[in-house]
Amino acid sequence: MRTVGVEEELLLVDPDSGEPRAQSAAVLARAGRGTAPRGVFEEELHDQMLEFATRPQTDLGRLHADIVRCRAEAARHAAGAGCAVVALATSPLPVTPSVGGHRRYRWMAGQYGVVVHEQLVLGCHVHVAVDGDEEGVAVIDRVRPWLPVLSALSANSPFWQGRDSSYSSYRSRVWQRWPSAGPTELFGSAADYRRRVADMVATGTILDERMVYFDVRLSPRYPTVEFRVADVCLDARTAVLVAALARALVETAVREWRAGAAPAAHSVSLLRLAAWRAARSGLTGELLHPETMRRAPAAAVVERLLAHTGEALAADGDLDRAREGTAELLRHGNGARVQRELLARTGSLREVVAACVARTQAA
Repeated sequence: MRTVGVEEELLLVDPDSGEPRAQSAAVLARAGRGTAPRGVFEEELHDQMLEFATRPQTDLGRLHADIVRCRAEAARHAAGAGCAVVALATSPLPVTPSVGGHRRYRWMAGQYGVVVHEQLVLGCHVHVAVDGDEEGVAVIDRVRPWLPVLSALSANSPFWQGRDSSYSSYRSRVWQRWPSAGPTELFGSAADYRRRVADMVATGTILDERMVYFDVRLSPRYPTVEFRVADVCLDARTAVLVAALARALVETAVREWRAGAAPAAHSVSLLRLAAWRAARSGLTGELLHPETMRRAPAAAVVERLLAHTGEALAADGDLDRAREGTAELLRHGNGARVQRELLARTGSLREVVAACVARTQAA
């Protein structure tokens, strides 16, 4: 069974006003004196963000426990620094982000200007183990059409600078401003993948391999493929669902590769439209069907994803979890729908943030 791990980015907010707080240095200092293993919590691009990484797990129950534990630890360290953590992919309230002091981030601010200052967006990255780069690139080529479905399931960023963006995942639209972000053409081999990355770095437009922000990529640090399309999820259970589906997509792609099945040849142009539609609609309207690239009800597309990955989900013991998790999201809504319903009920974005702070800690 393949291991899977999750990296989550959390927003630091004032516990009373709900406004983002630039307190990452203070929170990280407290975490460094705590009991969490070294490297669990890390600095991010903006001082209003905190990132954590779980351990690789084969059992998704343990992965869920890891996410809950890390969120609780983050909340405890944040409280000691006078703030709170919340799993929102954008800030509902207006904010002027401050760039972290790391030399890398300062280079990015000088290179990309306003793009960096507008990148207070928070994602969930899923790492799935692969057996070498060739297998990893075979996976990357074959999971491309299914990635927007993960985006729709995880969508958790309807608000931007105090206004409704009209998107379910506005984070993903802001993320696309990076020059190296988004879907990719087919690579075909690890050599071609490495050549493409080297050519991108050689332009001087990006600093290094870590700044290749493909929707799914070979991890620069681990023997994994890294899925980078999901918003940070309001509920820990949704993050585990995304991880289960990502692992099943990897296993399904590897089986297809070994059987000699060619990947779908959808163009980047169509994949971009599918990603836009997922960001706009989430689960409340239509998506582009991964196989036909034509509009279809979100529920039908999610069901097709479950059918596509069903054998792999069943083999890992995750099929019931995936079915129950997707049914719950389709019935009660993803984070974007929850946030909008909270605003409709309370009339206050501050109250939206407060409610989501509490939900972030729910098991």
